[in-house]
Amino acid sequence: MGNFLAGKVIAVTGAGRGIGRAVALVAAREGARVVVNDYGVATDGTAPSSEVAEAVVKEIEAAGGEAVAVADDISTMAGGQRVVDTAVGAFGRLDGVVCVAGILRERMLFNMTEEEWDPVIATHLKGTFTVFRAAAAVMRRQRSGTLIGFTSGNHQGSVSQANYSAAKGGIISLVRSAALGLHKYGVTANAVAPVARTRMSANVPMELAGMGSAEDVAALVVYLLSDRAAEEGITGQVYSVAGAKIAVWAQPCELRSAYASGGWTPETIAEFLPGAVGVDPMRMLSQLSAMEEAARSGTRPNAQ
Repeated sequence: MGNFLAGKVIAVTGAGRGIGRAVALVAAREGARVVVNDYGVATDGTAPSSEVAEAVVKEIEAAGGEAVAVADDISTMAGGQRVVDTAVGAFGRLDGVVCVAGILRERMLFNMTEEEWDPVIATHLKGTFTVFRAAAAVMRRQRSGTLIGFTSGNHQGSVSQANYSAAKGGIISLVRSAALGLHKYGVTANAVAPVARTRMSANVPMELAGMGSAEDVAALVVYLLSDRAAEEGITGQVYSVAGAKIAVWAQPCELRSAYASGGWTPETIAEFLPGAVGVDPMRMLSQLSAMEEAARSGTRPNAQ
C-alpha cells in the first residue's frame, strides 16, 4: 500500500463498478479509509442491489485496507446525507468525496420522455449536489476537504443524450460554484471528464481517442484528493484524462463583443453580429456526418 492519501477518509459514489470501483481501490491502496457507495443498479438505473458495494468493501479489506459500504440512492437528500454520515460515524472525519454515480437513458430530444429525463438529471446532477451539500457542511467546519464531480466531454452537447449532457454541464457549474463558495474555508472542488473503457462507454457511437483504463482516471482523482493538489491551489478546474493524456479545459469567457451607442434593434444586430461578434464554431457539429455513417455501417469513427 502507498501513502498518497494516508490518514484521509474518502467517500466514492458509484464505487461498485468501473471508474468508481477503481477510484475506491486505488484510494484505499494509497492509505485512505473508504466509504463505498453504490445503489447497485444497471446502466439505466434499474434493479438495485446492495451486494455491489459490499463486494468492493471485501476487496479493500482483503488487501489490508478499511472500508464500509453504503447502498443508498444518492439522488435523494437522505441518501447523500447518509454517505457523509457514514464516513463521519465510522472514521470520525471526511476529507474527500468523489461523485461518480451515473446512469444512461438515451433518446433523441424530440422523443425523450419525462421518465427518461428526470432520473438521469437526478442521479448525475442532483446526486452530486446531495453529496456535495452534506460534505461541504463537514468540510467547512474542518476547514479542509476536496469535492470531485464527474463530468464528460459530452457537456459540449450530444445527439442522443440531451439529459446526460445537461447533467454533465450542470456538474461543471456546480463544481465551479463550490470552488468559489468554499475557497475561504480551505475546501477545493474540481471536475474530471474521463475517457475510459467502462460499461457506460460501450455504446458511444465513435472511437474515443486515446481511450484508457479506469485506473488511469483513478490516478488523477487520487492526486486531486491529495494534500499536494491542495497545496498547489488546484480548484475550480475541469480535467480530462484519456489514457496517457491529461488536459485542462478552458474557463468560460467572452470571445468578442460589439457595442451600439443608441441601443440594439433587430436591424443593427443583423448588421453587427455576423461580422463583429461572429460565432464560436461548434466542433462537435463537424463530427455528425461521421457519427451518422458509423450508425449505418456499424463502425465507430474516431473522436479527437
